[in-house]
Amino acid sequence: MVCAWTEDFSGYVIDYGCYPDQRRDYFTLRDANPTLLSVAPGTAQEGAIFAGLQGLTADLLGREWQQDGGGILRIGACLIDANWGASTDTVYEFCRRSTFGGVLMPSHGRYVGAASVPFAEYKRQPGERVGHNWRIPSTYGKRACRHVTYDTNYWKTFVFARLTVAMGDRSCLSIFGTEPNRHRLLSEHITAEYPVTTQGRGRTVEEWKARPNHPDNHWFDCLVGNAVAASMLGVHLETGTKIERKRISLRELAERPTARQLAEQTARKQATIPEHMRRR
Repeated sequence: MVCAWTEDFSGYVIDYGCYPDQRRDYFTLRDANPTLLSVAPGTAQEGAIFAGLQGLTADLLGREWQQDGGGILRIGACLIDANWGASTDTVYEFCRRSTFGGVLMPSHGRYVGAASVPFAEYKRQPGERVGHNWRIPSTYGKRACRHVTYDTNYWKTFVFARLTVAMGDRSCLSIFGTEPNRHRLLSEHITAEYPVTTQGRGRTVEEWKARPNHPDNHWFDCLVGNAVAASMLGVHLETGTKIERKRISLRELAERPTARQLAEQTARKQATIPEHMRRR
């Protein structure tokens, strides 16, 4: 999934799909055909995943995206889900070797419930980069590749909040096109989970659960990962009116009266006011 974001977290889903291309509008992971193994003959599971990542990133990250008002953009950050244990090492190895390594990063969604320690309370370690409910630990061990971890419950709630904002309002998340039926499968992925409000340790958290008979939520995960990547690039919600701060020179600062001088000025003014006026 590819999304574009403005600085105030207005989002636009501009492309999404499946690799290899399924050549149909409706399918599930269980009946996907062709598969990664079928388009990379002679490989085992790890090799097929590696080849699939190569093909997909070459297409997306090598592409230029045209803006409506003119100008061209490229993808600024790309996260690859590394939570599936069977593919974790392959994802790390691919990100380390890829020519697009500057924008690629393995990602891990973490379950942070009401009774869990929130990201904001984690003790920051040397070399870590910490953001809004995500952090990039320092690199160590056999996987010599930096990765990002994020609070899955928080970011799923965040994405759903963006979807409920009215079209045209600030921080709205919208999907391309004007034909709702075209996005039927996407909508099923996004609604494959539901929030349950829970309390613990003095916190209230929406914990997300899978709906029965809705096995596929992969594009929902893609959308959440896109929001995290946007936050990593500096996108944030505006929480209030910005205060314009005027720059002043050192000379102006030096000419400002001190607290003592201000007190003396006030005393002189008080002395010029008649007694009966001061009492009022």
